[in-house]
Amino acid sequence: MMTRPEEADATGGKDADAPERKVNPVNRPVLWISAFGVLALSGWAMAVPDTADKAINAVVSAISGTFGWYYFLTAAVFVVFIVWLAASRYGKVKLGPDHSQPSFSLFSWSAMLFAAGIGISVMFYSVAEPVSQYLGPPTGDGGTIEAARMSIVWTLFHYGITGWAVYAIMGCALAYFAYRYRLPLSIRSALYPIFGKRIHGPVGDAVDIAAILGTVFGVAVSLGIGIVQLNYGLHVLFGWPMSLTLQVALIAMAVVLATVSAVSGVDRGIKLLSQVNVVLAMGLMLYVAIAEGPVQLLNKLVLNVGDYITEFVPLTFDTFGYDPPADWLNAWTLFFWAWWIAWAPFVGLFLAKISRGRTIRQFVTGALVIPFLFVALFIGIFGNAALSLVDEDPAYGAATMAHPEQGFYGLLQQYPGGLFLIGLATLVGLLFFVTSADSGAVVLGNCSSKATDPTKDSARWLRIFWSVLLGVLTIAIMIAGGISALQGITIVMGLPFSIVMYLVIWGLWKALRVEAYRVEAGNLARSAQLAERAPGSGGAARSWRQRLGRALSYPTRRQTSDYLASTALNAVEAVAAEVRSRGFDEVEVVKSMDETTDMPYIELQVGMDDEEHFAYLLRPESAQMPAFAFNHAAGEDSYWRVEVYVNNTHLGYDVMGYTESQMIGDILDNYERHLEFLRLSREAPGHSPLPESGELDEQSTVVEEGVERAQADS
Repeated sequence: MMTRPEEADATGGKDADAPERKVNPVNRPVLWISAFGVLALSGWAMAVPDTADKAINAVVSAISGTFGWYYFLTAAVFVVFIVWLAASRYGKVKLGPDHSQPSFSLFSWSAMLFAAGIGISVMFYSVAEPVSQYLGPPTGDGGTIEAARMSIVWTLFHYGITGWAVYAIMGCALAYFAYRYRLPLSIRSALYPIFGKRIHGPVGDAVDIAAILGTVFGVAVSLGIGIVQLNYGLHVLFGWPMSLTLQVALIAMAVVLATVSAVSGVDRGIKLLSQVNVVLAMGLMLYVAIAEGPVQLLNKLVLNVGDYITEFVPLTFDTFGYDPPADWLNAWTLFFWAWWIAWAPFVGLFLAKISRGRTIRQFVTGALVIPFLFVALFIGIFGNAALSLVDEDPAYGAATMAHPEQGFYGLLQQYPGGLFLIGLATLVGLLFFVTSADSGAVVLGNCSSKATDPTKDSARWLRIFWSVLLGVLTIAIMIAGGISALQGITIVMGLPFSIVMYLVIWGLWKALRVEAYRVEAGNLARSAQLAERAPGSGGAARSWRQRLGRALSYPTRRQTSDYLASTALNAVEAVAAEVRSRGFDEVEVVKSMDETTDMPYIELQVGMDDEEHFAYLLRPESAQMPAFAFNHAAGEDSYWRVEVYVNNTHLGYDVMGYTESQMIGDILDNYERHLEFLRLSREAPGHSPLPESGELDEQSTVVEEGVERAQADS
């Protein structure tokens, strides 16, 4: 059995005759259970806000008192794993077929991952946290030079490499399994190496429900912070009141904008908003840097980054075990670690969606370095400028401590053109708010769908539904207790989902190890195969005229379909008959239609008892006609390739035009590689291969009923 095939590369063309592709269908149990949970909590928070606030605080206190050490240790494990993964031999593995290329430019990709992964909260905390840590540090006296240095370090620590390591783990795992194994683009797919076909049942549904709940509350935190920030900006600009009524109206307006953007998709709305937002944020940052004095800020920034590097390991393991400041930990480090974990499904799935074609090393390096550089600049400029203002005007520091949302705008008011800067900051905040909400709606829609095609989004109505529900939850929690209530729920939701994160790490490591053995097996078998197929050896070598003719041909849909139904099918059935005649009972030839392209495909499946089964798939894919192509049908802007997949792995080459004997030779080449892979896997200490590639549930497969067995040796 096989899952729905993935979409052709971004560089490939769209076949004019191909039918319109449908959106991913809804996973109703996941949708209704998760939506009921969100609505139930929202209703409870709005009906009895005082009771809800007290209950949330009680649970948070219990978690921080019992599992605080666990959050610290988990954060350290995540950083070590993802850095090791990028530096290891697995770093060269592509998140997609070996021939795939990135779908987005580096700037577009960086802008989208930053806007989705951080958003408006960086504006809030770039001033609020340095001032808070400067005047009220966890240890020592406030207002000192040491407190000033550590205030920036704490902010960089909470917004730095650790959080992005969490995102990178989830994004890497999802992209790997979706684009390399053609599994659904959902959290459950990352657990396939552990649970096999059970990911398509209640186990997978439970994982996706947990991911949705964590995502909803994680995004709600950012939206709640953003609304308070925007409300104060409008208060300064137009004198509008700081009130819950206005905040509800702002949430409603932002939901409408986010819905429009989410419906337009990643390639248009989210991409454009992210790019505009990053440019405006950089312009605002540059203005403040020039007004504040760039030389002085650069001196402090270099010192801050050096302090961060020096203190990174001690801070990572500093649980304050001998005299823990419980309230400070709940408000800062524990909250941030839980927030990053809660956001991991959201940002990870979004990163996977925009990162097809990059290697693991490129992906991890970009996800860790690019956002951190921007964050370091942003916090270094605004945070240090705020600390200078606190020394000059103690009232500003007191106001920021009491009302953190006022800190950023209070700083901008000190510069020439303060109202213009506040207006620009309000616009940037609104765009950050919308990009977080629309990205969340897209991701939640995918999580609650049977995402069998990783390149397609969920139904539009489903994205609208989640966009509205995010707004409802944000309003409910703001009524229940504001930002503190949102922070508390994030700590609660982050704890159970951290277990899922450990399972994701295990599944990714297991799959990469299996792939490494498969590559090694192919290398060991190659010399013998070349010798057998050399000219004069009786093998399947092609003449040079055959090779040139095949290289210069650009087959049509009809030619490709006829080839699969004749030459390719004869070769596959011949091998199946021969294998069956040698005592193998579990041999099948699957012939069916791929509903994505409306083209036939053929798959040879050979059971290997308790070992991983062998599956050789021939799948047609359309590609863009090259400009230098002369020998092709008039008016055609695409041609067809017959791509080879072995055990759900795309090998990246085309066999269209092979003779029957050449096709048989290719099948045997891959079969011998598989046998060598099984030998290496069997001899590896403590190793167990992935579940059989045929163990895929019917809800994620495009194989139709009525598998036909080969009848006779061709």
